[in-house]
This record gives sequence, C-alpha cells and structure tokens, in this order.
Amino acid sequence: MTVARRELLCLGGGLLAILSMSQQISRAEEVVEIRMQGRADGSHVWFDPIGVLIMPGQMIRWINQNPGNSHTTTAYHPVNFGRPLRIPEAAKSWNSDYLLPDESFSVTFTEQGVYDYYCVPHEHAGMVGRIVVGQPEAPAGWMESLAVSSDLPDEALKAFPMVEEIVAKRIVRRL
Repeated sequence: MTVARRELLCLGGGLLAILSMSQQISRAEEVVEIRMQGRADGSHVWFDPIGVLIMPGQMIRWINQNPGNSHTTTAYHPVNFGRPLRIPEAAKSWNSDYLLPDESFSVTFTEQGVYDYYCVPHEHAGMVGRIVVGQPEAPAGWMESLAVSSDLPDEALKAFPMVEEIVAKRIVRRL
C-alpha cells in the first residue's frame, strides 16, 4: 500500500510539473498589447500600460489607438538617434517608425532584463514605457540610478515606473 501511494504521489508531482510548464509555455505564447493613446486635443499622450512584466520569448504588440496622432515605439539604444543604451546589451534594438492610427508593430523579447522605450515625437511629453523580461539581473533600483546621469528629458525620466513596481504588479497603468 505504501509503495503504491508513493508511486501515485510521484506521478501526481510529475503531472503538476507538466501542468506548470504548459502554463508557462502558454503564457509565453500570449501577446501583450500596449496601446498608444492620447487626448483628442493632443494635450496628453501615453502608452497603456506604461510598464509590463513578461517572460522571455513573449511578444509585445503596440497599437496606435490615438486617432489624432502618429506615434513610434523606439528602444533607447545608440542605433536609434544616438540615444543612451537602456535595454540589455545582448538585446536587439527596435524602431517602429511612425504608426498611423490603427497601425501596429510587434517585437518578441528573448533576452532577460529591463527595456526602456519611447515615442520619438512625444518623448519630451513623457511618452515612455518600460518592459521587464523575466527577472532583472541587477540589484533593485539599478535603472533609477542610471536616470540621474542620463540625457533624457525630465518628463521622460519622471514617467518611468519603478522596476520593483512592475515586478510586483505585472502591469502598471498611469493614465
């Protein structure tokens, strides 16, 4: 009886591990959507959500839902207009170019770390976002220390959500 119970427990543990792995795989296949939005009068523009936590291999799709503006999603990377590097060194940079209303752009994130991005015409208005992929390798608060020495506009620096907030909440919205 004890041997059968142990085998059953081992089988149950194996099934739980398989179920957990399949849930992780299905989450990695989920596409996270970030909306590019703005007020009708153009007085305020933003990414919604502004911060997300995803798994390596997961895709983000930005959709311009602002009928009155074009927007970009552009990685902070020297290849993009000489901007400072604010994505993992091994990660591939991206720049969507201008997206008209209802257009979209997608990126699959494979490298673990923190990715900061911005909208080219609206960076000075604080239209920035942050993506955390997996578990950040550096100690808590490392991106915020970079912000002090960065040449980013003040409105952009103030807008970024803290890495710790993103990790705790998984999705951060600020409208």
